[in-house]
Amino acid sequence: MDVAPYLSGQLLLSMPGMADPRFERVVIAMCVHDAESALGLIVNKVRDDIDVRSLLEQLDVDPGIAPAVPVFAGGPVEPGRGFVLHSPEYEGQSTLSVGGRWALTATLDILRDIAAGKGPKRWLIALGYAGWGPGQLDEEMTRHGWFAVPGTPELLFDAPMESRWPSAFAGAGIDVGLLSASAGHA
Repeated sequence: MDVAPYLSGQLLLSMPGMADPRFERVVIAMCVHDAESALGLIVNKVRDDIDVRSLLEQLDVDPGIAPAVPVFAGGPVEPGRGFVLHSPEYEGQSTLSVGGRWALTATLDILRDIAAGKGPKRWLIALGYAGWGPGQLDEEMTRHGWFAVPGTPELLFDAPMESRWPSAFAGAGIDVGLLSASAGHA
């Protein structure tokens, strides 16, 4: 029996020539992928209209010691919905562990903990997400558009944002300068 190769805990990279401009040169941290759906957060595009401290204030959360770092544009679906992608040592009441590599939490509790200095060691906050329906991502993976690589916390939390896309490809031994914007046929 064939088992579906689910992508939770991996990075989904858009290929050059991606037809949808919303996903041009993106790195998506895949958090959920099964037969029913897929959900990931774009981790290399930020919103220029808000930072973390401003977001906390809008949510009536005292920003405390939270830094004024950018908020990521997590994807085009529900752009007002917030998510915290973080290191796995932090566990809140609704934290989803993603293969032991990172975790995802979408409650106000984690924001309060971050502001109080009691949150995860490493984190990023995103508004919106990239989502797919049943079988949609699996079908898209058969066409030119996406490439999956193992996810690493170092790339998510430590790499400069502008280098995440080429660095993720380089980690798989691929020079992005050699990639073509169109699919070939053998």
